[in-house]
Amino acid sequence: MNAAKRLHGAGQSLWLDNITRELVASGKLASYIADAAVTGLTSNPSIFDKAISGGKDYDAQAEELARRGLDAEAIFFAMAIDDLRAAAALFKPVWDASNGRDGWVSLEVSPRLAYDAERSVAQAIALQAQAAVPNLFIKIPGTAEGLWAIEELTFRGLSVNVTLLFSNDQYLAACGAYQNGLERRVAAGLDLQVPSVASLFVSRWDRATAGKLPVDLQDELGIAVAKQTYRSHREVLGSARWKALEARGARPQRLLFASTGTKESTKPDTYYVEALAAPDTIDTIPQATLDAFVDHGKLGALLRADGGNADEIIARVAAAGIDVSVLAATLQSAGAAAFVESWNHLLQSIESKVAAHTGYAR
Repeated sequence: MNAAKRLHGAGQSLWLDNITRELVASGKLASYIADAAVTGLTSNPSIFDKAISGGKDYDAQAEELARRGLDAEAIFFAMAIDDLRAAAALFKPVWDASNGRDGWVSLEVSPRLAYDAERSVAQAIALQAQAAVPNLFIKIPGTAEGLWAIEELTFRGLSVNVTLLFSNDQYLAACGAYQNGLERRVAAGLDLQVPSVASLFVSRWDRATAGKLPVDLQDELGIAVAKQTYRSHREVLGSARWKALEARGARPQRLLFASTGTKESTKPDTYYVEALAAPDTIDTIPQATLDAFVDHGKLGALLRADGGNADEIIARVAAAGIDVSVLAATLQSAGAAAFVESWNHLLQSIESKVAAHTGYAR
């Protein structure tokens, strides 16, 4: 049994952090489901930018959709939803067998809406209706404005993957928004079967602090923040507020570890995956990291519910001159800006493809 299957057996879900048309059509995704216990998939603007801009798999469809009068953004969502529908069909048996706990795919609203709650809600509802599959999460950034969108969409019964969370405080705010939405459903006499996940980005902490910390603290901050957040996650599930919702049928908002590919060449290529093994959580894992983990990964001790040495590491980082709360806000805003950059490049690429094939620019 390879390490991925052992990790699944320990209670952590592995979701692939990638999608391309070729990945689905070639049978590669199906093989990951069968051989590496992959039980879900996530996407983001950067992933789709690479998929669509980097080859010709989407050219014919982009041309056809342009001839129907669609603009670049509508063309993108139509193509992305086609890919995600195909992936969702592969994961549907997992979704059915797990009663909706696993087997999800994710689509993000336009990153230009990261600070526009009302338009985020409107686009999320439209995308969910357009996709028309039950196992699709709509990704909403956990910005201050996004929190209201998360609450509102939860109240309306849409399943949300909260993205771009970087700190324990940001996670708790997103968790609170989810519970607010559920409590509004209680007041309205609605059922509480509205799954959600909260995605904590890990490795970007270590990239941001590279060369700014003592050697023994290098590449330790991201894992420490993840440990601290896992402790909060366990505490939330034990709280009276959550127990009241759970008694009415609510499902826990699952904690998802994102950005778990190794960026530093001096660390093992499975560094974050091995460090963040934890039951009842999700690791959304880049494809190259998944291949490495299947090939030579190791499963060691699971994360401790009390956070282990997280507080000590974060205190030492602070003593070394890093303001962790300020950096968390910076990472979130920088992450949102990076997705906008990918989004703009993606739309420009679609427009260029359309112009090249049709002889006119939209």
